[in-house]
Amino acid sequence: MKNEFIEHHLNMNRRKFLSRLSLGVGSLALGSLLVPDLFGKNSGEEAPFIPGMPHFAPKAKRVIYLFQNGAPSQLESFDYKPKLREMMGQELPASIRMGQRLTGMTSGQSSFPLVGSHYDFHQYGEARAWVSDLFPHTAKIVDDICIVRSMFTEAINHDPALTFFQTGAQQGNRASFGSWMSYGLGSENKNLPAFCVLLSRGKGNGQGVYSKLWSNGFLDSIHQGVQFSSGESPVLYLNNPEGIDMANRRQMLDQLAALNDQSYKEFGDPEINTKIQQYEMAYRMQTAVPELTDLSKESDDIIKLYGPDCLVPGTFAANCLLSRKLSESGVRFIQLYHQGWDQHGNLPNEMAGQAKDVDRASAALITDLKQRGLLDETLVIWGGEFGRTNYCQGKMTADNYGRDHHPRCFSIWMAGGGVKPGIVYGETDEFGYNIIKDPVHVHDFHATILHLMGLDHEKLTFKHQGRRYRLTDVAGKVIPGLMA
Repeated sequence: MKNEFIEHHLNMNRRKFLSRLSLGVGSLALGSLLVPDLFGKNSGEEAPFIPGMPHFAPKAKRVIYLFQNGAPSQLESFDYKPKLREMMGQELPASIRMGQRLTGMTSGQSSFPLVGSHYDFHQYGEARAWVSDLFPHTAKIVDDICIVRSMFTEAINHDPALTFFQTGAQQGNRASFGSWMSYGLGSENKNLPAFCVLLSRGKGNGQGVYSKLWSNGFLDSIHQGVQFSSGESPVLYLNNPEGIDMANRRQMLDQLAALNDQSYKEFGDPEINTKIQQYEMAYRMQTAVPELTDLSKESDDIIKLYGPDCLVPGTFAANCLLSRKLSESGVRFIQLYHQGWDQHGNLPNEMAGQAKDVDRASAALITDLKQRGLLDETLVIWGGEFGRTNYCQGKMTADNYGRDHHPRCFSIWMAGGGVKPGIVYGETDEFGYNIIKDPVHVHDFHATILHLMGLDHEKLTFKHQGRRYRLTDVAGKVIPGLMA
């Protein structure tokens, strides 16, 4: 049977077929369906990717990504370099820099004096991992996390670097990480989106975030991230207007769905059906979201664990607690953005405030998930878009300095969801400038996370304007050393 005949019979092309399969937040249920080989083994066409069906058994079901926007310094957090203190104020050796690109903020400096961490480090856990005194709560859970000290990226400025981490490309208009996850696996809860976004701002110098970071790109718009607000209405415009009750809204939605269905039959645009799905999702969320975002019913022990800030809407602590509740309720991908990590100057003071904002709540999230038996199936990620230079930007004093952007090496940590706990992966040189063991590129990072979620990064594709796209573009490899 020829492809053309099948497409005519179904009144849809291959893209519409994929779109039809991806409609609905509960598309995971499609995984139980047997889909015939419509294209035939000898047709020359690839078999379609089937949304909601992992390629193999997953180690993780959900992701909570604690993104530290602005790039925290690895040299004041998880990559201890005593050599920098020994050589304080001395020039960065040319043999270490090797002519590598600098930003416009420091490329004109006549000198690049090395600067060690203002804060001490100590070893913790069975792996004797070095952790800065800025992160005392994270130090207590070091046996539950995997510290990666050998991340690297190609982007040297915030916008492309942040976009690269979120979409797999430095330019915009690509599908975000969470959208890919929604497309690939759907949601476990038909009353909630598969992809939710939470924002907070710290005390430090902030870099902005923008909706392109949680955009669906070329994927159907049902996969776009749903941003939660820190105000009285966590999801804007979700509540009924004055004078409208649930019965009125149900009647309105039924009539609107009928009109949209007529339009779909006339034009065949899959986005029309997507709109219907979004309206229905909003209707179901009216019941689910208020209860989910009510933190008043949390126990005193949980409030004490996360700290008093968890009761203040819009704080990082409140968002961490909410992310646990969202994950527990079946949301597939939860993206937190915490702004304020861009310390080009006054780093010792600003970074201390930033670390205090996030350290307790980040560790509490791991502890909370673990004691509920959810950590094994929930992958938690903590980190920014690049690292910081080992030399000082601007004027350096005995107790103050700044650091510029450094894409060549930086640190993140991960926990749960099939990640090997209690290890330190990768190594940088004694100057903290170059990677000397086990490098992990952004594409490798994405490929590994998709693998933990049961997805082959080379098979998770979407055809757009004649080209097959994927989160890892044409690169990326799974890192076995990170997996349990």
